[in-house]
Amino acid sequence: MRARVWAPGAASVDIHLRPDTVDASVTPMERAEDGWWEGPTLVAGWDYAYTVDGNGPFPDPRSAWQPHGVHGFSRAFDASRHRWADDGWSGVDARGAVTYELHIGTFTPGGTLDAIDSRQLEDLAGRGIQMLELMPVAAFPGERGWGYDGVSLYAVHDAYGGPEALQRFVDRAHQAGLGVCLDVVYNHLGPDGNYLAQFGPYFTDAHETPWGWAVNLDQPDAHGMRAFIVDNATRWLRDFHLDCLRLDAVHALQDDSPRHILAELSDTVAALSAEVGRPLSLVAESDLNQPSMVTPTGEGGLGMTAQWADDVHHALHAYLTQETHGYYGDFGSVETLDKAYRQVFVHDGSFSTFRGKDWGAPVPPDMDRRKFVVFASNHDQVGNRAIGDRPASRLSEGAQAASLALILLSPFTPMLFMGEEYGETRPFMFFTDHDEPLGSAVSEGRMSEFAGHGWEELYGGEVNVPDPQDRQTFLRSKLGAGLAATTDAQRRIEEWMAEVITARPRTLEDEAWARFPAAVTESRPRVLTLHGPVMVHANLSDSPAELPRGELLAAFGRVTEAETTLTLGPDAVALVAPLA
Repeated sequence: MRARVWAPGAASVDIHLRPDTVDASVTPMERAEDGWWEGPTLVAGWDYAYTVDGNGPFPDPRSAWQPHGVHGFSRAFDASRHRWADDGWSGVDARGAVTYELHIGTFTPGGTLDAIDSRQLEDLAGRGIQMLELMPVAAFPGERGWGYDGVSLYAVHDAYGGPEALQRFVDRAHQAGLGVCLDVVYNHLGPDGNYLAQFGPYFTDAHETPWGWAVNLDQPDAHGMRAFIVDNATRWLRDFHLDCLRLDAVHALQDDSPRHILAELSDTVAALSAEVGRPLSLVAESDLNQPSMVTPTGEGGLGMTAQWADDVHHALHAYLTQETHGYYGDFGSVETLDKAYRQVFVHDGSFSTFRGKDWGAPVPPDMDRRKFVVFASNHDQVGNRAIGDRPASRLSEGAQAASLALILLSPFTPMLFMGEEYGETRPFMFFTDHDEPLGSAVSEGRMSEFAGHGWEELYGGEVNVPDPQDRQTFLRSKLGAGLAATTDAQRRIEEWMAEVITARPRTLEDEAWARFPAAVTESRPRVLTLHGPVMVHANLSDSPAELPRGELLAAFGRVTEAETTLTLGPDAVALVAPLA
């Protein structure tokens, strides 16, 4: 493969080649078309870097491997050398697939891709998981972190095992019957090790984002960044056999060009899907509450396969926990939960108290509900709490059981966060590994972020916010060796998860369910019913509750049947098929 780099405004570009441990040789590169520069052939395993107009050397913007860290030389990688064993893999569509979000560094004691072995993958598949969603793997500073401050977006973080390890992981997952989705971040790069601006106009001050300048999608020479994003996406799907990409915070992709970058990406991925003969999905995280995100490009939309539905999470979390601080302020009632299940967006043009303005637009009643990914936990909603506590550490067993059933038996695409399937109570906290002075700034910023936000009242006392730079914060976030229940309560949740998954095919067999507005009602306070092909009755009150009898499929807690009624004891949940 020939060395190539985009640097449209450069007067000269040199490549520094280091075939082994000796000093690098320096070779001038030749100007090619459209701002590209070309140089000698790169051999897999060689280290290399570029100088631009005498500045550098800098890592390759499209480096596949950064074994020396994000500031060091890149290493050439040949993706075609892997011998794939997934020839029989036909793929999995993200829509409707039971998805499982995990962080590689904390999922196992080893914290690498290779540490997630075939036995664990087969166990997840046996639990009913269909798609694994990996938090970002793009190379970032230090050894440990969430990955949303990645700076080498084509590279696989070396601490996770590098690019070969990702190929091996996807191969094992496919052989276990699991699809793989990768979380990618195109809306910004981290501040440490970001050298893109040294090469060309990858960023613009025409727009502002929470991270500063926006990526350049609509200003002069924007085609460079647009190609950088589209080529990155297709490379993961083609060279690493991934099935899906989850696009982080796409509302920050500010693009006023005639064709939005997401529409361009959608059409490109659709063409690649036809070429490889299997489904390839794009799932957007969007704060906009706009159904146009998942409307086909041919109908004027952005064409995403699916999008996260935060309002469903907020409605369910606030109802179960009764937390109504911050962005939960408009949530907590059964009426709001019902609206979320019926209409997806609670803020669908209505006033958002948290934002201080009208927000969103209505979802068409007949829009496929599988286009919306719902969850009771994810890395954001757990890790961005003051102490990274999971719902399972605060909810009763019955509320946990209800949460699993309400997510997995909804008409939406369900997603679990690692450990949720057995009620994991270990925290998942925010952790980083930055050099100074950035490390101290991150620590101080984290402390001030949670000052005066009512956390003391929520937790019943003084809150000691974990220092993200402390290695113990990372180690305490690991799941441990078992990845399974260790207490009687967790074993009960684990067994319940199996019963819910067993009931799930009944919802899939009802083709109208995905387009049928779900309803959530209370027969009395804290006695909840989700209406559908499988009805979920949950008694979260302190006294028994009688409900109409149906075909009892599964029960959590004390549930008794009479001729025409079911009686649910306190903290009990029942799965019921309506009688014909």
